[in-house]
Amino acid sequence: MNQKPTRSEQREAARAKAKELRAQNAKKEKRSKLLIQVSVVLVALGIIGGVAAVIVVEQANRAEAPVVSEVPNNLTEWGGLKMGVGLQAFTDTKTPTPDAEGAIPEIVVYVDYQCPVCQAFDVPNSAQIRSWVDTGAATLEIRPISFLDRASLNEYSSRVANAAFCVANFEPDAFFDFHETMMLNQSEEGTEGHSDDAIFEFATAAGAGSEEIRGCIQAKSFEDYILAHTQTVLGEPQQGISVTGTPTILVNGQQYVWATGEELVSAANFAAFVQSMMAQ
Repeated sequence: MNQKPTRSEQREAARAKAKELRAQNAKKEKRSKLLIQVSVVLVALGIIGGVAAVIVVEQANRAEAPVVSEVPNNLTEWGGLKMGVGLQAFTDTKTPTPDAEGAIPEIVVYVDYQCPVCQAFDVPNSAQIRSWVDTGAATLEIRPISFLDRASLNEYSSRVANAAFCVANFEPDAFFDFHETMMLNQSEEGTEGHSDDAIFEFATAAGAGSEEIRGCIQAKSFEDYILAHTQTVLGEPQQGISVTGTPTILVNGQQYVWATGEELVSAANFAAFVQSMMAQ
């Protein structure tokens, strides 16, 4: 018959078992900590590797920022690019006016490239304005401003305005096509707008794909000018007109207005206004 362990022996056995369990738990905790540390290191290495890869790609895709003046070249005193015959820009060395006698309508458009109302006017009117300017039946001056960065998640308004001034500065004869491309491909409000790379691709498609323009877009070279110019336009009368939003459209200095959305998008309505201005 086995003798029952004494209370002292039971206590010693319990202590020994507890010691053994503590040792086992300590080993498990040590092993778990080691696994966690290894996992963290591996994840960190993966993140660092991914970030490093992104940085390398971004650096490889960046162009050198060009040297530019404070104010973009080729602009009028009112901060726009004027275009004439053949959709060519007016510059210090070129005045693309028609040989035909008599005055022609001078169209001016203040635009924010994030503005959906600007797109609503531009898209249905683009073809006829292009034809008028190309043939010398009218001139067109586009005056970009930027006050709608709040309507995107990545300052789309000012980035496209900057790109437009980059094109005006380096490839002014491609300005009309770039302007129309950005109107057709306008980003929706409240979303992330096109990336700088995508904007440069649009510029390239419009015939303005130089490395100077790519660097100018990436560096946002005319950021300060855009800010100051926009504040001036919205804060002071422009040739007697108060610009309170976009699009603000002038024909021979007279503002084009509309009462309904149908009037805004009607090319016939705008053509009639242009004709009435010429009749005065």
